[in-house]
Amino acid sequence: MSSAAPELFVEASEPLGDRELPRCAIVILNWNGRHHLERCLESIRGLRYPADLREVVLVDNGSSDGSVELLRARFPWVRLRVNERNVGFSAGCNQGARAAADADVLVFLNNDIRVEPDFLRELVAPIVRGACDATSARILSWDGERVNSAGGGMNFHGIGIQRAYLDEPGPEHERPCWTLFGCGGAMAMGAQAFRDVGGFEEEFFAYYEDVDLGWRTWILGKRVQYAPRAVCYHHHSSTSSRVPRERLRLLQVRNPLLACFKNYADDNLRRVFPAMLALALRRAILRLELGDRRDFRIEELSRLRRPGRLARTLERLRGRAEGRRAVARAGLADLVGIDDLLGSWDHWARKRAAVQRARERPDDEILHLFLRPLWCIEDEPGYKELHRGATAFFGIDALFDGLTSMPDDPRQA
Repeated sequence: MSSAAPELFVEASEPLGDRELPRCAIVILNWNGRHHLERCLESIRGLRYPADLREVVLVDNGSSDGSVELLRARFPWVRLRVNERNVGFSAGCNQGARAAADADVLVFLNNDIRVEPDFLRELVAPIVRGACDATSARILSWDGERVNSAGGGMNFHGIGIQRAYLDEPGPEHERPCWTLFGCGGAMAMGAQAFRDVGGFEEEFFAYYEDVDLGWRTWILGKRVQYAPRAVCYHHHSSTSSRVPRERLRLLQVRNPLLACFKNYADDNLRRVFPAMLALALRRAILRLELGDRRDFRIEELSRLRRPGRLARTLERLRGRAEGRRAVARAGLADLVGIDDLLGSWDHWARKRAAVQRARERPDDEILHLFLRPLWCIEDEPGYKELHRGATAFFGIDALFDGLTSMPDDPRQA
């Protein structure tokens, strides 16, 4: 491993004086989140930050719940951009960033978050001090009794980790550190840096766009830091709970694959890709709920020397059904997600090539930020066997040897 890899923990940045405060644009995406907006925006109104140095750009993604009407009536100081349809988190945030052309720092905030009065000062301080190019806030549960995020990492095939998720808040969460990515629910990034790295990947639509952005930020020679003094409170998964399970499932399977395909260096992708694909396929098989598989095994036919009338009738009925069998939609969503990469290989290869051409930092200076690279995300015996065997056979355990630095149980981002 390269000796240039930075230590995980860093010194806290000094507070900013009033004359050092940058112009900030707080970009909020909203999709039928009317019930959250008042608490979110009132907390922003209470920020200890000069009003002439901050603005709120809210992008509404085709809401039908009266969100736009509420904003126009109650919060005229919010710059509102209205889309006719839901264009996704990634594209919506990029729209908001483009609308904030005069901002020095872009802040991305979920609509179901409320912030502490000093949140903005603390979030932008490391960026202004030149310590990093992007920051991630300390995100607590709505009641403040649990941690939602204290920085982020992932396992080797892209499943995101929110550090300290559901832990009780403690002093160990108050120390700044480098982080693979800033949680998209509460993060900041220098506006020029955001443009330089290309913003959020719009084809992700939602989920893992922050993992991809953070990983790409490190690849392109920039840095991301966890800023624990920037405290906010979150209603976890309040939007995703209203979306059909299989639609979320597709994004959560596909986007980690795409992030890995785009961002690993060539030699490491060749090592990781077979195991990554095998594990994704195994998860799909588990979700398909295939049931009895004997109908597919030719050796079962050898047990029937002379099929009787009933057996022949059943065989004809199977033929009339054209060999079809009902399977779980969640498993089909997995397969569609996998095929979004395999069936569009040239497209994603071009995306990958663009990232790799611009690379300024090698993988061995980034891999320690994964935190739990060898985390096995399924308890099913066959999956655990595959995970163990594939990581050993393809040398993935050796790639991350000595880098598993996060002792607590990780949770999916």
